[in-house]
Amino acid sequence: MRLEALFTPRAVAVFGSMGEGKLGAVLAQSLVNGGFSPVFAVNPKGQGLAEVAGFPSLAAIGQPVDLVIVASPASTVASVLEECGQGGVGAAVLITSGFSEMGNRDGEEELLQIARRHGIRFVGPNCAGIVNTQARLFATLETHPPAGRTAFISQSGALGGAVLSWAEEQGLGFSKFVSYGNGADLGPSELLRYLADDAESAVVALYIESVRDGRDFLQAASVLARVKPLVVMKSGRSQSGRRATLSHTGSLAGADAVYDAALREAGTIRVSSVEEMFDLCKGFTTLPPMRGRRVAIVTNSGGPGVLAADKGESLGLVIAEPNAAQKEALSSFLPGYAAVRNPIDLTVEGNEEGYRRALVSLLEGPQGYDAALALDVNTPYLDPQPVARGVIAAQSETGKPILANFMAGRCIASALPVLQEAGIPNFASGERAMAVLSWMASRQEWLDNLDDSTSAANQEQSNFAQESRLLPGSGQMLEPEAMAWLASCGLPTPPLAWVESPGEAAEEAARLGFPVVAKVVSPQILHKSEAGGVRLNLRDREAVIAAYEFLEESARGGEFRGVVLYPMVQPLQEVILGLSFDPQFGPVVAFGLGGIYTEIWRDVALRLAPLQRAEAAAMVREIKAFPLLAGARGRPACDIESLIEVLVKFSRLPFHYPELGEVDLNPVFLLEKGLVVGDARVIRRSVS
Repeated sequence: MRLEALFTPRAVAVFGSMGEGKLGAVLAQSLVNGGFSPVFAVNPKGQGLAEVAGFPSLAAIGQPVDLVIVASPASTVASVLEECGQGGVGAAVLITSGFSEMGNRDGEEELLQIARRHGIRFVGPNCAGIVNTQARLFATLETHPPAGRTAFISQSGALGGAVLSWAEEQGLGFSKFVSYGNGADLGPSELLRYLADDAESAVVALYIESVRDGRDFLQAASVLARVKPLVVMKSGRSQSGRRATLSHTGSLAGADAVYDAALREAGTIRVSSVEEMFDLCKGFTTLPPMRGRRVAIVTNSGGPGVLAADKGESLGLVIAEPNAAQKEALSSFLPGYAAVRNPIDLTVEGNEEGYRRALVSLLEGPQGYDAALALDVNTPYLDPQPVARGVIAAQSETGKPILANFMAGRCIASALPVLQEAGIPNFASGERAMAVLSWMASRQEWLDNLDDSTSAANQEQSNFAQESRLLPGSGQMLEPEAMAWLASCGLPTPPLAWVESPGEAAEEAARLGFPVVAKVVSPQILHKSEAGGVRLNLRDREAVIAAYEFLEESARGGEFRGVVLYPMVQPLQEVILGLSFDPQFGPVVAFGLGGIYTEIWRDVALRLAPLQRAEAAAMVREIKAFPLLAGARGRPACDIESLIEVLVKFSRLPFHYPELGEVDLNPVFLLEKGLVVGDARVIRRSVS
């Protein structure tokens, strides 16, 4: 995507009042203070600032302007955009509020139509502006951050401003910043596509509250994540974001759970705090790739080293002991009382040469660790700079990732600029440093395992959209109708009989073969087990007749539509296969531990549909209960290959049948050979 007029304009005009304290004046001064030129002011009085010439109109400037910053009243923004279109302006930043965030959607749509007519791309309205540090462009109301290699996109102007204010304190520089506000034109998807090709940005951080077109956003995020890290903060993890649903799947696939699965699938790194975002951006912009999970810890204090080791192991890092050759090398220069088991404790006598030699001994060679943490607990009477120089020398000699945790406060202040200048990130604790290494290792593993499944899935979805079909019948689908439909779709369903009298039930049960299961059929009873609508292990005609009469009584007060009978199945394990329709991401697949306690255990994996085989296999292995499926403690293994095939086929149903809203196959009985659907619930949705 080409957005040169936005990020590298030849000239900028600010529309708005230049009176003291007015937004227009603040923005014009920000541009001047940042070193951008030329900057012009446009307002009815033609008022400017000391360094900014003022004009009554854009045309009066008399030279081309690529970018305008609009801080005039909401009622004037449409006419300003029209004037800009006639003047050949290519981009705009609409600071002005008073549009869709206040319910004024018509006014915002008018801006979009004007911009499209004239070929203008704009950020906002209701935003805090943009920054391009390389172009010295600070078209923002916020603090000027130091230059660096992190691009930051924020839906929230206030949060974006806070992040920019913390940047220098946190030792992080920015290449670009965009507060896109209402995102009427340029939103996260378009900006991610631009930043994917931006050589000045090595890592991208993103704060979002919601997205309009989830699939388009994920496609853009996935493309960017393949070439540089994408760190995402997504608000809205709380229970209040959940919607009411009629199915187990709808409950499990809450809004935040779907975002979590989708962001992970796209290769992004989701964090829950600004501190985590800063940590990861520092790591990714300064360190070489993490090609493995073996981490060495070199410290001068045992306690903090052990805490870091514990955290690392909990995150999947390998804090293994040094091998014999490494121990021998360490013992050749360390005192006899130093610990060489990892963490390597140099004791209080740890100095510049000790840190350098220890780190090099652990990292160098094909048997060396993949990364290291240099942890220095400094005391007030010691200068921390020599230790910092030792760490820097080791990084230079080995070329592997080395992170620092120098603590604490004023005792280590003089070492921080030395580390920062050399590209060694320092973290507030060893635990936070370990979190960065874990994410870096996970990202490298994701890159190493990339395939074309995403593009194949997108093509498959496109193909399915051309052959959509209607669900049978109308209204709510009863269980026996749902089972018949699933069978027509090629999914494994058991033989059944839908009966409407006790005598017919006895005859059909004998035909199916005892023992059988009987379930009530009623549009008012969705969760049959909770309503007493299931009778198991019926071994003769008398038991079936009694069960029919019991189930008929259980439906009293509602619409009784008979009983459905199945042969009893003795499964190795019960699982759930589910589909739901997310308003932002479309069809979502759920797989997890099944049965009546599905929502209690919440042992579930989520993916966007449709699935490729590799994705289905990953879902099956992702749940905590997978050892039960694989045959734990001498149990027979379930037919996992058949399960994967059925998951793939199941995930395609929403693209054949757009009416599908929610589907529960719960339980699905897994067998040593094959599997069979034990219960089905299908809920339609309205399709415009």
